[in-house]
Amino acid sequence: MVIFIKTLQVILALSVLIIIHEFGHFLWARAFGIRVEKFYLFFDVGGKALARWHWGGTEFGIGWLPFGGYCKIAGMVDESMDLDQLKRDPQPWEFRTHPAWQRLLVMAGGVINNFIFAILAFIAIMGIWGDSYIPNRGNKVYVDELAYDLGFRTGDEILRLDDYVPENFGMLQADLVRRNVTKATVLRGADTLDIYIDQARIGDILSDALLFDLAIPFVVDSVAADGLNAGSGLRRGDRIVAFDGQEVAYLQDARPLLETLNSREVAASVVRGTDTLGLPVRVDSTGRIGVYMRAPEVTVRHYNLLEAIPAGWREAGRSISGYLDDLSLLARPSTGAYKSVGSFIAIGQVFPDTWDWYRFLYILALLSIMLGVMNLLPIPGLDGGHILFTLYEILTGRKPGEKFLVVAQTIGMILILALMFLAFGNDIARLIH
Repeated sequence: MVIFIKTLQVILALSVLIIIHEFGHFLWARAFGIRVEKFYLFFDVGGKALARWHWGGTEFGIGWLPFGGYCKIAGMVDESMDLDQLKRDPQPWEFRTHPAWQRLLVMAGGVINNFIFAILAFIAIMGIWGDSYIPNRGNKVYVDELAYDLGFRTGDEILRLDDYVPENFGMLQADLVRRNVTKATVLRGADTLDIYIDQARIGDILSDALLFDLAIPFVVDSVAADGLNAGSGLRRGDRIVAFDGQEVAYLQDARPLLETLNSREVAASVVRGTDTLGLPVRVDSTGRIGVYMRAPEVTVRHYNLLEAIPAGWREAGRSISGYLDDLSLLARPSTGAYKSVGSFIAIGQVFPDTWDWYRFLYILALLSIMLGVMNLLPIPGLDGGHILFTLYEILTGRKPGEKFLVVAQTIGMILILALMFLAFGNDIARLIH
């Protein structure tokens, strides 16, 4: 069921984003009287489609190969590599006969739509749910193997990353990478320490699933009324620090230990106020003791409609800036950031196991920004390549030849395929490991 829900979310998200992106090209082309021959969600390889219909001189359809989509504009050299149209005399309804500024807007239409959608999505999120995050101040990290190797220890409170004071606990790993941090200042017990970050490990940090988890103290919020420990003496606010003499500083320590102590009664060491008590606690067959934990403190900022608009803009701006920082790392092979590139398999792992409209819309907005930024890369075959050639024409007054565009498009498609192979290869390697 989990796989089904994740797959459904991936297909729906990619379908929505493809339609939004291609519709941007469609709208600007039609606005300038340029004929759009085909508009497809997914690819109709071999001319085969799951569905097709005609409206306004355009063939709309759903292809059978679920790897993107396209908008075929008359008289344009694109990924379809339809060269027969170039052998005919140019027609007034074709892309190639229109002024450069109009062609520029047609090419940028998809990216513009992606950014507009992301801004609207963030505005909706701020207006409906607000901005919520776990504050970094006062919280401690629970480290994985890589974080430990970098010098962090479970129980550290991260005070500064170079001179930056992080506010959002959930962004610590991203901040560490995007800000090119060389020194992290942490509070460890009563001591303040500096941890120097090896920049050669940036690729490893990018590929790591969860460098810093939130270290959650095992503090009881309530005891299940009908649970096996209803009469154990546990109270709200009790902090469990050990089971059968084995220390459990945090909830993450307790889970694996309790699984080994299943189906028995154990002695729990409980801190209550200034006292430490010993209470008998029963563990069920799944390693649970029937108590509800105190949830971490969450900071929530609520916005009315007028406040949600600038808040949504700011969140979109931060997301675009952050993704540009991520892409800049790819341009530095020494960081190993290319190892973090992923395909739709990696995208599927981002979505939650259960349907959550807030998370779905938030991820959709981020993916829309990613799609927009990626398409701005000056690679022939992507919108950015077409935009680059059109800007060259506007600045120099010279239009690139059609033969040059065909060669450039071919090279661009090879680069895009290589990137796809890299993404799939990384995903498969991660699944194997």
